[in-house]
Amino acid sequence: MTAPDGPEPIRVVLADDQALIRAGFRVLIDGEPDLTVVGEAGDGEAAIEVLRSERADIVLMDIRMPGMDGLAATRAICADDDLAGVKVIVLTTFELDEYVIQAVQAGASGFLGKGVGPTELLDAIRTVAAGDALLSPAATKALLARFATSGPGNLDTTALDALTEREREMTALAALGLTNDEIAERAFLSPLTVKTHLNRAMMKAGVRDRAQLVVLAYQTGLVRPGDTA
Repeated sequence: MTAPDGPEPIRVVLADDQALIRAGFRVLIDGEPDLTVVGEAGDGEAAIEVLRSERADIVLMDIRMPGMDGLAATRAICADDDLAGVKVIVLTTFELDEYVIQAVQAGASGFLGKGVGPTELLDAIRTVAAGDALLSPAATKALLARFATSGPGNLDTTALDALTEREREMTALAALGLTNDEIAERAFLSPLTVKTHLNRAMMKAGVRDRAQLVVLAYQTGLVRPGDTA
């Protein structure tokens, strides 16, 4: 645990129907001084109940669970104003399945395969808790493949019209997979300025986080599959 005058640890809820997986995650997460597991659930409905009773920051959400699955639970969490502070990281064995884009559209801030290494998982929790989006390379490729085969979705193509030219530039670079530091280096800006531009873009576009802003960039045609940074 952190010292009394130090920052509060990031509070994590584990939602997975396999107790062994939850146990493994708990040992890993509780072993870090800046992270702590505050609850567990075996299905989506139970996860929501735990989140209502615990002041959690992050929920690690399995997609395939009995009853209410992780996708439905993610939608419910992200649509609930009382749970507005909770960020969802979706974990699944099948990174390339049809749920990748649905999970992000539902409001998930991150998407990882269950085969991810311990360090990557811990870094993912910290990244999302800090307000950044996290999509694994396989998940990002799946998103791009979906747009390449189906084209833009049904979203209003004017959704990004309120953005300034600079905000559109930052959004496009983020959609191409660049981190804030990489965007800053390319645009000769500080990482904090880049984050400010992206936060303003998210607010104007009416999206929950960076992951949804990336989806919106593709769905509105700001960035197209095959574009490169």
